[in-house]
Amino acid sequence: MHPKFLMTKSPPPEPDHAAADKAAELQRAFAMFNQVSADLTRAYEALQQRVASLTEELAVANGELRRQYREKEALSERLSSLLDALPAGVVLLDSAARVSAVNPVAMAMFGAQAVGQHWGDVVARSLEPTLTVGEWRLGEAWLSMAESVLPSGDGKILVIHDVTSAQRMKEELERSQRLAAMGEMAASLAHQLRTPLAAALLYASNLGQPGMSEEARAKFSDKATGQLRRLERLIQDVLLFARGESIGRDVIPAAELFAEAAQTMEPLMREHAIEFSTVDGCAGAKIVGSRKALSGALLNLLENALQATPAGGKICLTGKICSDFLSLSVRDSGPGVAPEKRDRIFEPFYTTKGQGTGLGLAIALGVARAHGGTIEISTAASEGAEFVMTLPIAAAQNEG
Repeated sequence: MHPKFLMTKSPPPEPDHAAADKAAELQRAFAMFNQVSADLTRAYEALQQRVASLTEELAVANGELRRQYREKEALSERLSSLLDALPAGVVLLDSAARVSAVNPVAMAMFGAQAVGQHWGDVVARSLEPTLTVGEWRLGEAWLSMAESVLPSGDGKILVIHDVTSAQRMKEELERSQRLAAMGEMAASLAHQLRTPLAAALLYASNLGQPGMSEEARAKFSDKATGQLRRLERLIQDVLLFARGESIGRDVIPAAELFAEAAQTMEPLMREHAIEFSTVDGCAGAKIVGSRKALSGALLNLLENALQATPAGGKICLTGKICSDFLSLSVRDSGPGVAPEKRDRIFEPFYTTKGQGTGLGLAIALGVARAHGGTIEISTAASEGAEFVMTLPIAAAQNEG
């Protein structure tokens, strides 16, 4: 065979490693994709189950909310009906003290224009303060007001009652009690009036005797005048108690009332050899009422102490502020008041003295009560007696 036609065997091709690697990598990618796809499918199924569960829970919650809403709506309707039916006025104030709502009774009291106004402006326009804390005048009506802070702290609810009937009944009762007391002491009063009257007549008859010296005539004249003045004082006390003291609207600095009483009583204390001391702690407080009535009541307490204290004794007049009230106390070193007499000491015409009608303390207590205060016997005194008159301080003083 010709050499040129001699066939030679070629070597086998080498394997393609790059292609094999790509195929393996692609196979792994597909396997991973399948795994991720399976995971996504399972997550989607779980999500669908969760959505179904949440949808069911939401439906239950919505049903509960609708039920609660219907209950609250029904409660709101009942409360609204209750407020409309209440015989008292109800005023709702917001956090800025503006009227946000009123019920029909309050609307009749203050008018529909009150809604949206500041409560202070409504009060200034419609209400007049009285001497009793929490009570006001609206024209001829007497109102009692109570307030309550809302649980949220964003406002207040005011409940206003018309107490006109109760106030009139109270006044009628006080008048009836005064008239009854007048009837009970008629015989005693007649006796007490007769004694000084008889003495005055006796002294006056002596003035007409012939040959009487001017000195003796002047002596009998002074005695007759003294008895007549005693008669006048008895009659004034009886009339004052029977009539009842009318309370004015004077704005009285407590320090002035205190000083006037001290100045009036100081000469009498010296005359009876009694040590008289004062402690003025009124600190600018003011009282609204009748200056004449309050001054008379305080003087009655001091005169009562003067009559009970022997020569050489002590009497102390003290004024101090206790919260929203002024306390005026009269303490003496006399024999004191026996426990069995303390319940009757303020009764009209009850007296332990030989002279007088027993109206001094009763009148003083009446004046204190008419001003929204009271008078009590202190049980803290170790000796003697201490009478304490408590009076409300004027509203302007409280606000200051």
